[in-house]
Amino acid sequence: MSLADSKVVSLVSPSLTECRDLINDALAKQKVLIVAGNCTVNYEGRAASKLTWGERVLVVKADGSVLIHRRSGYEPVNWQPPRCQFRVGLEDGKLLSILAIRQKPKESLRLLFDKVSVALAVTLADEGEFAMHVTEEQMKRAIMLDPSLIETGLKLISKETKMGDSGFTDVYAEDGHGRLVVVEIKRNPASRDAALQLNRYVETLRKRVNRPVRGILAAPELRSGTSTLLARLGYDFKAVSPEKCFQILKPRADARLSEFLQ
Repeated sequence: MSLADSKVVSLVSPSLTECRDLINDALAKQKVLIVAGNCTVNYEGRAASKLTWGERVLVVKADGSVLIHRRSGYEPVNWQPPRCQFRVGLEDGKLLSILAIRQKPKESLRLLFDKVSVALAVTLADEGEFAMHVTEEQMKRAIMLDPSLIETGLKLISKETKMGDSGFTDVYAEDGHGRLVVVEIKRNPASRDAALQLNRYVETLRKRVNRPVRGILAAPELRSGTSTLLARLGYDFKAVSPEKCFQILKPRADARLSEFLQ
């Protein structure tokens, strides 16, 4: 078949040669590529993994990112970030080889297909903006459900602990070294006022307890000058995105916070 500049090119039960040609054409024209078939996957780089033979779906996006999905689950079993370089060819005429390579860091993802059920190349136009609306209360809930959003080993003590006239902390916890931790959460880029608010909570708690107390400001990002102030006060910043909070909340909609409190 001709691989002319049509918006959609699809092949059903193609030969491996036909599939190779479609893939090379799609990659050259930065189309979105979808291939379903029987394959094995090997990854080498920061770690190493091998996925033995099975039927999967390969997705290559226009920016060179790669996703490999199994028959269930919303997360890919293997993936590569954007700007991959590709090598596509046939091995002994019996296997279709697709190699996705990145240089920094140096890593590679190699797929071998012995059968392809469907191959699709499509040109997509998508200029729409995406906005994720997550409240501070929802961000707090996500952190309570998964404290590793802040740091590994964090143990929750309570939420909204009253700190005298200073107000209520968002999250009160203990870190892996036994230090108390006050976490202040902001859904928008955090300002100097947020850092000063955190400082009031920490100083109030230090007067109550005879043990080390840390302060952590959790927000998508920091406004100008806030990082310098946090460093001067001796507190930490943790970037917590609304998207990540949403991913945690979605499958745990019915979870009870009391199950996660110490």
